Amino acid sequence: MKKFYVSLIAISLISVSFLSLHSCSEKNKKIPPPPEITVVEVVQKDVPIYKKFVGQVYGNSDIPIRARVSGFLNGIHFLEGFSVKKGQLLYTIEPEPFLAKVATQESHLAEAKTQLAKAESDLNRIKPLAEINAVSKSDLDAAQAEYDAAVSYVHAMESNLKYAKIDLSYCWIKSPIDGVIGKTKARVGEFVGQSPNPVILNTVSTVDTIRVEFYLTEADYIRLAREYKEITSYESKYAVYNDRNNLSLILADGSVFKHKGFVNFINREVDPQTGSLLVQTTFPNPEKLLKPGQYAKIVVKMKEAKGALLIPQRCVMELQGQYSVFVVQNDTVKSRQIKVGESIGNMVIVKEGLKNGEKIVIDALQKVQTGLKIKPEVIQFESKSTKQY
Repeated sequence: MKKFYVSLIAISLISVSFLSLHSCSEKNKKIPPPPEITVVEVVQKDVPIYKKFVGQVYGNSDIPIRARVSGFLNGIHFLEGFSVKKGQLLYTIEPEPFLAKVATQESHLAEAKTQLAKAESDLNRIKPLAEINAVSKSDLDAAQAEYDAAVSYVHAMESNLKYAKIDLSYCWIKSPIDGVIGKTKARVGEFVGQSPNPVILNTVSTVDTIRVEFYLTEADYIRLAREYKEITSYESKYAVYNDRNNLSLILADGSVFKHKGFVNFINREVDPQTGSLLVQTTFPNPEKLLKPGQYAKIVVKMKEAKGALLIPQRCVMELQGQYSVFVVQNDTVKSRQIKVGESIGNMVIVKEGLKNGEKIVIDALQKVQTGLKIKPEVIQFESKSTKQY
């Protein structure tokens, strides 16, 4: 019995010692610190809303050079792709057939003038005789009619001769404007002026100023119309539009054209087949960098968002059309639904759900959840939305 009590006491001492050691080890364990998570603050500022449209470049004047008469091409008197002056000779078409027509009309005119002279002589001879009743009144009327017919015939022959000379002049094709000429569509010896042979031989373009045409969708047109609904008169609408929306041009290599443009024409109707509205803009092109036929992007300022709340796009999570972010309040993460607006570069406008200065999680979105305690590390996000065109 005595041995039993001794064993029981020993077991109790061992248990107390074990519990004491376990309790000490639990106390010595360190509580893990909250994770460091990068966050950004919601920014509020006025933001211009830009939109890009694909446009095509045209010369300020693109004048086709036409073969207005048919014939064989005798000569080409310019260098393709170079500048030409107004009145400069460009092409010659064989003039011989038209010279023959001019000679024929000149002979017809000479014949008509001879007939006129005879009719006039007859009329002058008969008039005195008619006054003394030496000839009948009908003879006088006949002579007067022949004279009038001869005068009309002379006028007709003069018109025919003039028309033949005009056709002859078309054999020498000259530039109608100062500009740059393109590649010829016909060569020396080719018959031109009748389909399917070339009727339009070339095009001369003025490129000191260029036109860029693009199309607005109906929705974009309505947005712009609402933005400027307070402007009533035609002149003031264009003046204010061009003042507030200096247009920019993005070239094929991604660079921004250094000259600003403006709107000079908006079509009167929406194309019912495409649902789009034609807009024509003008840009100065003193260096002649832009060429007709190029494609470029027009940057249009659609509106000015006053006091817009901006956050990085990568902060936003989307599920079945619902958008949410992780907001940090008192170092605790909470999920919150938001409503988003336009994207501005790598930023997005928040319409509802956030306030200026609130902190939201930008990284490690898969590692955080509602209720998690964190150590927020505020960073400055480099936005691309402030780019000015």
